[in-house]
Amino acid sequence: MKKMYPLLLDPPIKDYIWGGTRLKTDFGFKTELERAAEAWVLSCHPDGRCQILNGELKGSSLSQAISLWGSEAVGSSAEKNASFPILVKLIDAKDKLSVQVHPDDAYAQKYENDNGKTEMWYIIDCDPDARLVYGFNRTVTKEEVKARIESNTLDEILNYVDVKKDDAFFIPAGTVHAIGKGILIAEIQQSSNVTYRVSDYGRLGADGKPRALHIDKALEVMKLSESRLDEKAGEYNSLSPGVSVRDLASCQYFNAAAYRLDAEAELILGAKDSFVSVTLLSGSARLEHDSLDNSIDLIPGSTVFIPAGIYSKITALTDSRLITADCSNA
Repeated sequence: MKKMYPLLLDPPIKDYIWGGTRLKTDFGFKTELERAAEAWVLSCHPDGRCQILNGELKGSSLSQAISLWGSEAVGSSAEKNASFPILVKLIDAKDKLSVQVHPDDAYAQKYENDNGKTEMWYIIDCDPDARLVYGFNRTVTKEEVKARIESNTLDEILNYVDVKKDDAFFIPAGTVHAIGKGILIAEIQQSSNVTYRVSDYGRLGADGKPRALHIDKALEVMKLSESRLDEKAGEYNSLSPGVSVRDLASCQYFNAAAYRLDAEAELILGAKDSFVSVTLLSGSARLEHDSLDNSIDLIPGSTVFIPAGIYSKITALTDSRLITADCSNA
């Protein structure tokens, strides 16, 4: 097996009708697409795989690197999964997304040949009046949901939540949800691309036709009880001089954390039993490891895959924010 090292990733960019341009202007992602709705900054999913930008594996996909390195690269906590377990996205919702729901593993594997989708959202930035949909505002029945979809009154039973920068939301599979307009999000999720649209406000797709809805499947998988937000992620705690950390989510599928680093502060990232992904959200930093011929300079949007058992030093060159994901407790 060739020597493992941290991989700087180049994400596939997705163009959806609700997307904006901040992924290009704020994060510098290069694309000829008019809209850049999503950047899949950590992905081995067949619908969009990251490419490697550094080292001897430059030009290969992250999937190819993991195949080459074997299960040791993902770690003992993640290798039990049949496929690479998580997907990390940056999402620019210039307009609101459809009201939608994702199935759990059992349903998705039976009917979609994919994983279920539990996810979490971290609000990087948002408009002052931004809000999102998180479940229902009271307990409902399938019959009522279907009737309200047909009568265009679904809005009356949805639970709307005001959001602000630095909020975090954990969204288990089966929770009806929608990202509102004017929100820039980092999303950490199971590696899945299964979405059932419940309502899309009558919008037309690129072909001039209404985008498909998946009401029957959505009704089979959605949670019908009143949705109560779990306690939001905790406050930032000091980890070391100039470094503070905030736990965002921890579940059977992934862990997520946010970090703030003062200029010149140093942070060691890595895990014995899992890979770690790190995405810089603001500022500038440098990642170093003894297996690298050169250090990796990080700018907003940069994502690095750190193989299991590899520990890397990140030095903030300016005040910086970053988000990490791993499967160490999965």
